[in-house]
Amino acid sequence: MSKQHPIIAITGSSGAGTSTVRVAMEHIFRRDGINAAVIEGDSFHRYDREEMRRQVAQALREGRNLSHFGPEGNLFDRLEALFMEYSEHGTGLRRYYLHDAEEAQPFEQRSGTFTPWAQLPVGTDLLFYEGLHGGVVTDKVNVARYVDLLIGVVPIVNLEWIQKIHRDTAERGYSAEAVTDNILRRMHDYTHYIVPQFSRTDINFQRVPTVDTSNPFTARDIPTLDESFVVIRFRDPRKTRPDFAYLLHMIHDAFMSRRNTIVVPGGKMGFAMEIILQPLIEQLVRRDH
Repeated sequence: MSKQHPIIAITGSSGAGTSTVRVAMEHIFRRDGINAAVIEGDSFHRYDREEMRRQVAQALREGRNLSHFGPEGNLFDRLEALFMEYSEHGTGLRRYYLHDAEEAQPFEQRSGTFTPWAQLPVGTDLLFYEGLHGGVVTDKVNVARYVDLLIGVVPIVNLEWIQKIHRDTAERGYSAEAVTDNILRRMHDYTHYIVPQFSRTDINFQRVPTVDTSNPFTARDIPTLDESFVVIRFRDPRKTRPDFAYLLHMIHDAFMSRRNTIVVPGGKMGFAMEIILQPLIEQLVRRDH
């Protein structure tokens, strides 16, 4: 952790809804005039899109496990190096993963490829990471130790799968069977490298639907926010110092389920994120000055 160059990381599985947190963070940064160095977790994948397909096919033939969740598919050492260098000096190396033709066009590259590594701009107020591994720890790396505020976005697993199936079939052209195979293939890495992070997060936002999601592979639609509650757990209230009385007053129909847990209506998730995270971020930035 760093008093001069703070790092905020959002960690959550593919399809978990980390984009909701990203929007809340963008609102906070804009209101407070915070200049953030933004890092996308996809940029630390080991292989570009075409090479990943080849590597996965080879791994399947050899009976090995390979996915974007685990160390074989990622550059955990480079992510750790970035966090370490930023926490000490406010700089570090990053690149971009170009998801589609629109992102790739300014770089005159193909979609599914990476830009060259380059130094972060100087003078940023904090580093903001959004991706799969903001709190990952293995026998070789410890990314979590450099993070000042670690946030988890963790829908219950059936909802997470429903969101992924619908996204990958509608936006990426995969068949439902292919997405299901992908979910099952990644299960080992999911349980060993994604799930343990949520025991390290300072705050977890877990969306729980109030409709039947018992068979995510046949669900016809994604439960809406209004068909959900969000369970917000503060791992160590002494660190984050949540004002539960204020939150209960500000968020209609919120209630406490445990001494460190507040539950809010799903439609209030973005609002809850902003009023919880803004004072914590302001505190980190003030500490930097």
